[in-house]
Amino acid sequence: MKRTVGRVAGTVALVALSGTAQAAELDGSGLAAWWGVPFAGMLLSIAILPLVVPLFWSRHFGKVAAAWALLFLVPFALRAGFASTGSLLVHTLLAEYVPFIILLTALYTVAGGIYIRGNLHGSPALNVALIAIGGALASFMGTTGASMLMIRPLIRANDNRKSVAHVIVFFIFVVSNAGGSLTPLGDPPLFLGFLKGVSFFWTVSHILPETLFLIGALLAIFYLLDRWHYRREGVTRADPTPDTPGFGIEGGINFVLLLAVVGLVLLSGIWQPGVAFDVFGTELGLPQLVRDGALVGVTLLSLALTARAVRERNQFSWHPMLEVGKLFIGIFVTMVPVLAMLRAGEAGAFAAVTRAVTGADGQPLPWAYFWFSGVLSSFLDNAPTYLVFFNLAGGDPQQLMTTGAATLAAISAGSVFMGANSYIGNAPNFMVKAIAEDRGIAMPSFFGYMAWSAVVLIPLFVMMTFIWFR
Repeated sequence: MKRTVGRVAGTVALVALSGTAQAAELDGSGLAAWWGVPFAGMLLSIAILPLVVPLFWSRHFGKVAAAWALLFLVPFALRAGFASTGSLLVHTLLAEYVPFIILLTALYTVAGGIYIRGNLHGSPALNVALIAIGGALASFMGTTGASMLMIRPLIRANDNRKSVAHVIVFFIFVVSNAGGSLTPLGDPPLFLGFLKGVSFFWTVSHILPETLFLIGALLAIFYLLDRWHYRREGVTRADPTPDTPGFGIEGGINFVLLLAVVGLVLLSGIWQPGVAFDVFGTELGLPQLVRDGALVGVTLLSLALTARAVRERNQFSWHPMLEVGKLFIGIFVTMVPVLAMLRAGEAGAFAAVTRAVTGADGQPLPWAYFWFSGVLSSFLDNAPTYLVFFNLAGGDPQQLMTTGAATLAAISAGSVFMGANSYIGNAPNFMVKAIAEDRGIAMPSFFGYMAWSAVVLIPLFVMMTFIWFR
């Protein structure tokens, strides 16, 4: 995540987004590990409170997120001063959170205006096909874009089945994460690497076998599991949304707008006119401002050009966006000191991480980079996590793409693949969960989802370690 939940961009970009805004970074060398308590509290709240006090959580989750944010901001203001804290907060909001929300809203709105019409019935074969298509699209339109486009037809195809949660879980594994591993457009950390000088096609040429193995294994496991559910239960109720005969697409103008979103994100990363504006100490580049303004325009165009009936057939609702928006502001703010301590390396409270990825001979350990970048990306924003380990490995793109290729491949694979380990590992994970629950699907709890990832994903990651990252 990812600033956890990865910044939407799953899309193509959170850090792509924040990569265009500069501000003085928080020095993590002087922070004790307990500054990470608010972030841990935020994660535990998301994991536990919906189970223990569901009614309280449904009504007050935004207040809980605000409370954890204040638990970091108030003590930090007393320590560093209100001016420094205000500058840090402004940077987090303007350079990171606002671009995140604008991009996510654009993708959510545009994809929500595309209605795939047809006689869709959620057989195991059809479900595999829909998930595979979404996984293929993810590297070209971002994990968030592909997730928002494909989740609604998948839910609709399975709305007359009893056991559906496992379908959504595997959709998150493949479409919201693993599928975005082949190009910088697929997931924010890879876009960050592209901005740092990694060639556009380097990733596909170096982790294609790993990606095919992971997606192929997940689809095979899913097919066997879904076939078991389907044979055991079959169709358990009348189709609540009977499809009209014949395949078709309504709201097709949104495909053009979807391409516009991808193009705007890519343009903001490669167009560098050198023009920036200082906003209360945060430098906002012209590319970011143009991109965000244009994304707002794309969102409004989608709302204006899409017939209301199309969104109604898609059961389009703003509730998932409101939930993500409120929770993520707490995640973004409380994550600040944790990322700062990681960036401090040997001088920070998490110096053990720095030592763990280096062998006795001083050489990087690809397996350690894979697991540490992956595990941290399961709970932190994968984009800055990628950048931390990218710099830890030397930070020279030419060296990392050649003699350090094994290390860079490990960092790239860990940051993207392991975002699937938790709901907050990548932005579309939580978004897909929210949409599914909005449709009445009983999704696994925070820890319940992690049980799925522990049983399905971790063994595959262990196998990949021995095959490619030793």
